[in-house]
This record gives sequence, structure tokens and C-alpha cells, in this order.
Amino acid sequence: MELVLGIIAVILLILIFSNVRIVPQATQYVIENLGKYHATWDAGFHVKIPIIQKISKRITLKEQVLDSAPQPVITKDNVTMQIDTVVYFRIFDARLYTYGVVNPINALENLTATTLRNIVGELELDGTLTSRDTINTKMTAILDDATDQWGMKVTRVELKNIIPPAEIQNAMEKQMKAERDRRETLLQAEGHKAAAITRAEGDKRAMILAAEGERDARIARAEGEAKAIYLSKKAEADGLTALKEAGVDAAVLELKKYEALVQLANGTAAKLIIPTDAVNAVTNNTIFSETTGLGDVTKAAKKPTPPPKKDECCDKSDDR
Repeated sequence: MELVLGIIAVILLILIFSNVRIVPQATQYVIENLGKYHATWDAGFHVKIPIIQKISKRITLKEQVLDSAPQPVITKDNVTMQIDTVVYFRIFDARLYTYGVVNPINALENLTATTLRNIVGELELDGTLTSRDTINTKMTAILDDATDQWGMKVTRVELKNIIPPAEIQNAMEKQMKAERDRRETLLQAEGHKAAAITRAEGDKRAMILAAEGERDARIARAEGEAKAIYLSKKAEADGLTALKEAGVDAAVLELKKYEALVQLANGTAAKLIIPTDAVNAVTNNTIFSETTGLGDVTKAAKKPTPPPKKDECCDKSDDR
């Protein structure tokens, strides 16, 4: 009897330990009782009733990535291109995810493809290539709203690659090359324009500086000449003042005039015509001066005194 009880106890322990379940973190187990949903186990220690309960699905709550294969998409201007997408999602309700749709990942992939075709079909080729952010935002909103009933939350959608046809790629490359050539031509033209403007401004500045320099030089020369004339006239005035203070007569003044005339001739073949009245005046002044002695500056030298005469008589007596 004890042996039977021991065997029963061992069997019970085996059954208990075989039905013990430890749910990891960020994971949920969906439990069914006889094929009907019973509960959702969160992370922790749980014991399953043998035969009656079973684990229907093990679900991770971590964010997952769905990398779809390239899909052929036709744009509004009838250009067929290959586009592949990357969808980031996570499961927020294990029950809805388990019983909401058959094969939820496949359903999400197909929904992504159809949504992408609808959005790109409303855009032209250039708009598709330049509107990645717009397409991503629209797809995220549409997929998130559609997958709520499946217990899924779409957090982000990204267009991975956009591959247009080969002829379109060649045309785009030619267009880009032409655009680059145009920009290069514009940049060169702008550079030549800027250089020409700079040179013109430099020439203008140089001419202004040259004109200012010439003006300053003329002013300096004029000031120098004016100062020279002023000093010359001042010297003449000082000379005349000195002559006046010395009390010179008319004859000296006439001689000064003749000296000035000689200086005017300056050794060149010039003829000087002297009025007769002036010559006569100078001659009369000279004769008058010599006769009267007026105007003589140097006094006449004294006549030497003759030696006294010897007396012959007296001299003879003395000799004796």
C-alpha cells in the first residue's frame, strides 16, 4: 500500500513539475481551457492544469521589424518602379493578435504593399523621389489604424529603396549632369561678373587717387610759386626800403634801372633803347656830383707836408 502511495505521489510531482511554466520578461502566453480562451499569462511563475489547459501562443512584446521585399509600384505618370519598405511594429494585445487575423505578419505585409501602391499612385515620379517623409507619415497613420483590431501597433514606416527603371535612371543622370553644367556656367559667369566689377572699382579708385594726387601736387606747386613770388617781392621791397633809408640820389636809382635792363637782356641778342632824357639826366647828375663833390662818400686824402729847408749859414757854423 505504501508503495502505491509512493508511486502516486511521484506521478503527481512529475505532473506538477511538468506543468510549471515561467514566463520571461516582455513575453505573454495565451492560455486556453479545452480550446477556449481562458487567460493571458504575463511574466512570472504559472502552473498549467494538465489536459484541460494548454498554451495556445507565445507572444513577444518587443518591437519587431518587417522588411518587405521590393514591390512594383506605378506612379501617376505611368512609371513603374521597385520600392521596398521597412515596418516597425509591436504587439500590445496578445488576445487580439492571436484571434484577430490568421497569420498577422503576412496580413501586415500585404496591407503595407497595397497601401504603398495607393499612396504612390497619387504621386508623379519626381514627387515620389522627393516625398519620402510624406509617404512614410501617411503609411504609418494608415497601417496603425488598420492593425489596431489585430492587437498590433505600427510605430514607424520607412521606404528603404526606390529603384526606377534603367531608362529613367539614365535620363535622370543626364538631367542631373545638365543641371550641374548649368550651375557651373552660372557660377563662372557670376565669378567673371564679380571680377569685372572688382577691377572696375579698382580702376575707378586708382583714377580718383591719381586725380587727388595731381590736385594736391598742383596745389603744392602753386603754393610754392606763390611763396617764391612773395619772397622775391619782399626782397625787392626790403631792398628799396634799404635804399630809401640810405638816402640814395636819383643817379643811383638810374644806375639800378640800367642794371635791371642789363639783367633783362641776359646775354641774348637783345636791343635796349634808352631814352635821351634819361641819359642826359644821368650825365648831368654825374657832372654835378663831380663838380660839387656831393654824393662823394670817400674823403680826399691829405697832402703830404714838405720837409723844412736847411739854412746854409747855420749849418756851416754848426759844422765847425
